[in-house]
Amino acid sequence: MSTTTKTYQPRLKALYLNDATPKLKEELKLANAHQVPRLHKLVVTVGLGKGKDDKKLFEVATNTLAKITGQQPVQTIARKSIAAFKLREGNPIGLQVTLRGDRMYEFLDRLITVVLPRLRDFHGIPTKSFDQQGNYSLGMTDQSVFPELTFDEITTAHGLEITLVIDAKDPSHSRSLLTALGMPFEKGKKE
Repeated sequence: MSTTTKTYQPRLKALYLNDATPKLKEELKLANAHQVPRLHKLVVTVGLGKGKDDKKLFEVATNTLAKITGQQPVQTIARKSIAAFKLREGNPIGLQVTLRGDRMYEFLDRLITVVLPRLRDFHGIPTKSFDQQGNYSLGMTDQSVFPELTFDEITTAHGLEITLVIDAKDPSHSRSLLTALGMPFEKGKKE
């Protein structure tokens, strides 16, 4: 009496496993499939340094991150006291969500197919936002482009940053991975 249940797999994860991995292995001339660059995690952060005393702004940002990621955010606190910024050690200064596995692929799929095309005057994401390890960071000045949010939830605007942590040899391998996943980079600009 064996029952076979079909498990759900995100569209972007299936694309990576079935199409992108063999293509990247051949394109990058890698010896085996374990050397192919892969997404390790995705981190979404909101810095609220200016509004550190405003509890309403923290509530709005917490609600925003919870709705767009499907996960409850964690408060980030200041590690040092900086008098010029009126910041004390231990003060909450932002929020952070770390996504892994299926939630990471679902969020990235929504980001690529729904959110980025909704940006005003969007001509592609910049290619210069890779760090030396091959991780990619993307900043957004407004959260209103996410379809999960209602009009009442976007009246208090705040930005957010999305960091894609990628296991790769160098930034060119990371860029190849993101291109294979459908990330819309700026046309005509070289790395």
